[in-house]
Amino acid sequence: MKTIAEMSREINRNGFSNTQLSALIQNIVSMKASQAKMSLEEGMACVVIQKTKRTPGTIIKVNKSRCVVDMKGRHYNVPMAMLEAA
Repeated sequence: MKTIAEMSREINRNGFSNTQLSALIQNIVSMKASQAKMSLEEGMACVVIQKTKRTPGTIIKVNKSRCVVDMKGRHYNVPMAMLEAA
């Protein structure tokens, strides 16, 4: 398996267009969400990953593409790509 640095070098070397890079990013986000979905269950402690902070919470319900998460006494619909098991 290649390291992140090796993959990054290959992407830089191949000179992808902006459209191709956008498609690659969408593919990676989709894969991340599907992996998260397989590991997330109701009642499980999780962490919501945001740009500048990580907020702990509990998964209340798992939907098709998002989870309802209880954070600080309030319920939020959070994309699975933003969730990580605690």
